[in-house]
Amino acid sequence: MDDKSRLDSLPDAPGVYLMKGANGEILYVGKAKSLRKRVRSYFGKAGESRYHIQFLVARIADIEVIVTDTEKEALILENTLIKKHRPRYNLYLRDDKTYFSLRMDMNEEFPRLTIIRSVTRDGARYFGPYSSSSAAREVLKQLYKIFPLRHYPLETCRRRRRPCLFYQMKQCSAPCHGLISVEEYRGIAEGAALFLGGKNRDLVKVFRERMVTAAASQRYEEAARYRDLIRAIELTVEKQKMVTSGGDSDVIGMHREGSTLSFALLFIRGGRLIGTRSFILAWELEDEDGLSSFLNEYYSREVVIPDEVLVPLPVPDEEVLEELLSEKRGKRMALAHPRRGTKADLVRLAGRNAEAAVNEKRQREEMAEAVLAELKDRFHLRNLPRRIECYDISTIQGTYAVGSGVLFRDGKADKASYRHYRIRTVPGADDFAMMHEVLSRRFRRGTAEGYIPDLIVVDGGIGQLNILTAVLRDLQVEGVDAASLAKSRLERNMEGEELARSAERVFLPGQKNPVVLRQNSAPLLLLARIRDEAHRFAITYHQKLRGKGTLQTALDAIPGVGPKRRKELLRRFGSLQRLKEASRDELASLPSIPPTLADTLWTALRENDEGGSP
Repeated sequence: MDDKSRLDSLPDAPGVYLMKGANGEILYVGKAKSLRKRVRSYFGKAGESRYHIQFLVARIADIEVIVTDTEKEALILENTLIKKHRPRYNLYLRDDKTYFSLRMDMNEEFPRLTIIRSVTRDGARYFGPYSSSSAAREVLKQLYKIFPLRHYPLETCRRRRRPCLFYQMKQCSAPCHGLISVEEYRGIAEGAALFLGGKNRDLVKVFRERMVTAAASQRYEEAARYRDLIRAIELTVEKQKMVTSGGDSDVIGMHREGSTLSFALLFIRGGRLIGTRSFILAWELEDEDGLSSFLNEYYSREVVIPDEVLVPLPVPDEEVLEELLSEKRGKRMALAHPRRGTKADLVRLAGRNAEAAVNEKRQREEMAEAVLAELKDRFHLRNLPRRIECYDISTIQGTYAVGSGVLFRDGKADKASYRHYRIRTVPGADDFAMMHEVLSRRFRRGTAEGYIPDLIVVDGGIGQLNILTAVLRDLQVEGVDAASLAKSRLERNMEGEELARSAERVFLPGQKNPVVLRQNSAPLLLLARIRDEAHRFAITYHQKLRGKGTLQTALDAIPGVGPKRRKELLRRFGSLQRLKEASRDELASLPSIPPTLADTLWTALRENDEGGSP
């Protein structure tokens, strides 16, 4: 696009611009304080001197602009359009399911900590983020040793005849059985919130005052409880290293290599580093714009927004971003670019983490390439197996039979491409026929769409491989290599004594004897991981169907529960165990379940429970 008059006619106002290619494809979405000045900067001498921008400008055929009243509106609209169109040159974060936080609602009678994925403005308090659910669970595990909060929903616990095992372990104060007052429990919950917020000095001071007051009133058991809490907190805090004088911050580091932009986040809560997170993204424009886009997209998610975000570069729209994030958070936050002192050191540390993430990614890719090359050479494959699919069957005597298909791209699981198959045509327990159905359905559709793997693996021995090759031959699928992976097995002598475990064997078409790879070699470990993932995925689906079938059978015996209500209960609770754990109020909250039927359901589902109420 080189129409100067078109550029001069753009409005001198805030808004969003959409750069389009010759076929109308949206290449890039950007925001601007002045649309005219910003868009013209791409086509002037300054734009020509910027190496990365030349690639974008060369492809632009048209520019569409949307005027907004304020810069903040432009920022919000830009983020919305990026998520909608996912333009080639914009930054886009894909892994939005990897953050976990702890939630505590202080409005509950007995507040409880739960692990959640998203943060919402619902009046509850949130702590984190943690990079994985296991990290959040570990925090909870350690926290319960200090603060005996309840672990489960009150309704579930109150149905028990006596307090649970956690009470015996002194990791729960058993509010469900009235063994602690509301006021004393609330004091423990507030202490846990202060601890998670890093306000340990304030917490110890409060608990020490309560200990003295309880002792003076001769409530020695309560005083001892606070004494033990203070000791546990002080021991825990001694093991934690302070990195700042206090407060909550996200520290962002950045590293660039060509068209790759790496970001690392250090999460500092209460002056202590609790976790890190890295993102490696494709970005071909200016670093400042990349940082601004990252901040806008990352904090537009349901994540914890801290008091302060430290960044490695000045952000062009700093004031607007601060206003937007403060509004989302519900109170003031600051965006800062420190140049000296402890905070600047932290930003540099985050930058080194961002660089290390890029180096680690490159090493993983090189190792994966070497493993795939070894597979190609060892099995005499036609192509480098960048796309490997694996299939498995799960059933119990032919009931709830299912198949699974998993996909690995360049040695990494592509979970978005996993597929489940319910067996439709095979009666009884015939694994070979089931595998034939699954593979036939997969390749009829895949061949028509031109969507085939480089290598397809089935779980089993020579019999499963013969099924696979027959399907490929009958459907005239070409260019696909095939293999089957048989699990290792125990070898026994005549007396039945175990002698040794055989190696895992790989069967290839046209070869009578299996290929035995060196145990614990990288190619065998990759194939075993893919096989095990297909097995796990099949079993998970099988168990889900079996659980729904059990629930449906249990509901069939209850008067007043017909197909419509059964379907609604299945959709709402999903399993018999979850339905049994539901309270009467939860059952009655469904539109089609009146209170009288909720009572009938609640009673009927517990009549056959061994030992009475759980």
